[in-house]
Amino acid sequence: MSIFVQTNNYHRIFLGACKVLKILLIRKNYTPYGGAENYLNLVFKELQARGYDVHILSVDYWDENPFKVYRISNIKKPSFLSNMFFALNTRHLLKRQSFDCVLSFERIPFKKISYSSNSIYRAGDGCHREWLKRRKIAESFLRRLSFSLNPHHLTLLYLEKRCFLNCRLIIANSKMVKRDIMRHYSVPDEKIEVLYNGVDLQRFQPVGKRQKAELKNFLGIKEDKVVLFVGTDFKRKGLSTLLKACSLLGMDNMKLITIGKADTRHYSSLARKLGIEKRVFFSRGDKEIEKFYLIADVFILPTIYDPFSNATLEAMASGLPVITTSSNGASELIEDGIEGFVINNPLDIKAFAEKIPIALSQAEDMGKKARTKAESYPIEKAVDEIIGVISKHDG
Repeated sequence: MSIFVQTNNYHRIFLGACKVLKILLIRKNYTPYGGAENYLNLVFKELQARGYDVHILSVDYWDENPFKVYRISNIKKPSFLSNMFFALNTRHLLKRQSFDCVLSFERIPFKKISYSSNSIYRAGDGCHREWLKRRKIAESFLRRLSFSLNPHHLTLLYLEKRCFLNCRLIIANSKMVKRDIMRHYSVPDEKIEVLYNGVDLQRFQPVGKRQKAELKNFLGIKEDKVVLFVGTDFKRKGLSTLLKACSLLGMDNMKLITIGKADTRHYSSLARKLGIEKRVFFSRGDKEIEKFYLIADVFILPTIYDPFSNATLEAMASGLPVITTSSNGASELIEDGIEGFVINNPLDIKAFAEKIPIALSQAEDMGKKARTKAESYPIEKAVDEIIGVISKHDG
């Protein structure tokens, strides 16, 4: 007897005789604040809700999925050995366990003849070789020189090359990432499918002016205008650029809130030097991050390189105009001057300073358009697309 699973878009997928498709999702580490981890959790829940037998392979314990996690041993430091051991231990487990599909969120050196008939790599972390190239614009000469000698980068580049060339299919989360992979590794066009990230439209949605005012009062925010920055890697995400841009505006009656589990000492010091320390609030992170989107008026991410910023789409879903860079894959969803602004040079402080007042003055109109755009990218659609890719390439 053969069975089928009915998906939300009414597309039926054949699973075989009396068999539920068994899927393994791979992510090395877990943090409740990580964008990739939260996205994988959403994918896990959606696939599981549709009847798939879904498992996670990780080093860490995943709070919400304790019975579906294959935990493998690993070392934490040095980072290059940690990454290599995780890749090797994953390969050993895949030899012992059978899965209908392996969907990896990590660079795994798949063999050309895969352990699964359907080995897929989701390049959510982008192309490391391209990241090193773009990172050079913000680093000293000696730091740039170290990139070619650092074992951490050499290991990632090795794993990345093996992964791109040996997996059956690559899912890129932006056209930018697809172009980068094709340019650096000569991967053929047909091997890479672009699937944009999805967002939880129920969790992230706009609120009225009264609710926003009440929440601001509850959080002790007295300023009329709130600018929001969200990112775990302050240097890569361009927090220094944002602080300098805000200092050019004087920040009268404006508050900058930064959310990210990172060391804030350097940026607190920079804010003091710029004379805006009283206008900047640093938060280490919060599981209920949506409340910060609700009190904000504009979201800004001057990132040097971001394959696809989930925070950008969350902000749009929350009804916020977005100012970001063309180095953010999510900028492909933003029409310049409509849902926000896209700046080509991530270090152009004046360009950000010029756009912030415009976005604030047009926040209501731009925010509505941003929400409308985000509604085209619900998480359910993103999972449907992943299921479509799995079924199309199965066997």
